[in-house]
Amino acid sequence: MSTETVKKTIVGGPGLKKQGVVFLQSLLIFVFVSLEILIRSGAGSISGVVLLLVTYGGVNYGRRYVAAVTPPIAYAATTLVMTIFTDGIRISRVGIDFIASLASVAPFLLISALYAWFMFFNERAKSRPSKRRVEA
Repeated sequence: MSTETVKKTIVGGPGLKKQGVVFLQSLLIFVFVSLEILIRSGAGSISGVVLLLVTYGGVNYGRRYVAAVTPPIAYAATTLVMTIFTDGIRISRVGIDFIASLASVAPFLLISALYAWFMFFNERAKSRPSKRRVEA
């Protein structure tokens, strides 16, 4: 029996940067929210779960500020574009559908935003030296 070892090429570098996290979060949100709006004629729990997963992935990867800021903006932009795409340029209809879409995922947006901002400020507080050590 012979065992062959396969050498994997190791790519050096810092890995995924902030811009990459923003792009991936925006892409995932756009794909899943667009599909849900087209298939179900509105946003709902699938969009909410995607928002939670995308936020958790960004925070877990270490890009906490980007993970807190990007999902709500990407969701709002995607919802507005898809609402205009499905309803046309009827301002009253677009406005009602846009607000309804935001309201349907509001609990998910709040939970993900609270989690991401808590992790961001917690990391920031831990990196700051303690007042007791500075005074001593």
